[in-house]
Amino acid sequence: MGIKLLQKAGLVTAIVTQERTRLVARRAEKLAIPELHQGVMDKLSVIRDMAERHGISLHQIAYIGDDVNDMEALNAVGFSAAPADGLPQVRKIVDYVCRLKGGEGAVRELSEMILLSRSETKVIRKRR
Repeated sequence: MGIKLLQKAGLVTAIVTQERTRLVARRAEKLAIPELHQGVMDKLSVIRDMAERHGISLHQIAYIGDDVNDMEALNAVGFSAAPADGLPQVRKIVDYVCRLKGGEGAVRELSEMILLSRSETKVIRKRR
């Protein structure tokens, strides 16, 4: 549901994974995720390409990752997060560690945080 909330707000969603499974492909299809990149060894390269295609900077990207192969991308984006069960070295470098574990609501938690921060930013802008 978190992904759908982001999409409804007009945000582009993506899955970038080193794995290559039909389960991930089916999940991306079910959630209508427009960007699915499987079998990716260099996640930052894919993220840079996506940013360029969508006309945004890396600083406008939020990224959630849980493993060593996510660390380069986590360090490059504007907002980084890890699920509660992410590796300790990953949790140490991110901006936010979710209370929930991967597969148990971490993406929903992050989605709600992103949407709330966007709402607060709009309120601040209106007050100026």
